[in-house]
Amino acid sequence: MSDLIAFFTDPWQLPFMQRAFAVAAVVGLVCGVVGVYVVLRGMAFIGDAVAHSAFPGVALAYAFEGNLLLGGAAAGITTAVLIAFVSQNRRLKEDTVIGVFFAFAFGLGIVLVSTRDSWTTDLSSFLFGQVLAVSASDVWTVAAIGAVLVLVVLAIGKELVAVSLDRETARAAGLPVFRLDLALYVVVTTTIVMSLEAVGNILVLALLITPAATARMLTERLWAMTLLASLIGCAGSVAGLYVSYAYDLAAGGSVVVVLTSLFALTWCLAPRHGLLAKLVRRPDGAAPLPAGR
Repeated sequence: MSDLIAFFTDPWQLPFMQRAFAVAAVVGLVCGVVGVYVVLRGMAFIGDAVAHSAFPGVALAYAFEGNLLLGGAAAGITTAVLIAFVSQNRRLKEDTVIGVFFAFAFGLGIVLVSTRDSWTTDLSSFLFGQVLAVSASDVWTVAAIGAVLVLVVLAIGKELVAVSLDRETARAAGLPVFRLDLALYVVVTTTIVMSLEAVGNILVLALLITPAATARMLTERLWAMTLLASLIGCAGSVAGLYVSYAYDLAAGGSVVVVLTSLFALTWCLAPRHGLLAKLVRRPDGAAPLPAGR
């Protein structure tokens, strides 16, 4: 019993773990809320694209010894604005435009990195995350940015859903579709850049999509899905850090593994939409006999 108590209390005795828990909780919550609208719109690819489009900005910041996150944010938001603008051309599907800019930005990042002789810890932390190294100022910065992002999403949530369901109907109803697209892209980009310190460029898509996808399996209501996704993102991120601390594993990878495990359990056991529930409801659940018997 004492070992179990120590498992939960020991990490809180360490200041760097306290800061890591705070950042992970905020990032998980914000990614859960923002991810709901990404999942509803069917634009999971945008998360990966924006995360990789931040790469050239980070490479430039690294080359000139600037702030990596600011460089990533500038490149990511620039790419998001371009995607939102070019996507207004109705001959091109949104995922096509995203793919074009994603490939270009990542290729540009590789070219920029190739001009340097070596990689440093700073650049690798962008790729893989370094949540255990966050400072107290990082915690407050992430908390402030996260609060603004959640408020923005909640303020325009209904309009975002309307655009997600039918863009042409939303446009006919007088909704500013381009501005809503732009707002969503900027929010997603800022969320991703904010999350890079927790899980890194490579794993950030899982943090954005998995909590929302898990919540989607459990409810049809937008408010319930948003609440569940934020709770799953927050709890899964904190649980991942516990696993990382207890077994000396990579923090970002542990967070993603925990969140994906929760999704797998939900996919199997969800009361209405889970695999088990569907098998129980099927009237012909038994396997058919071979022909002739």
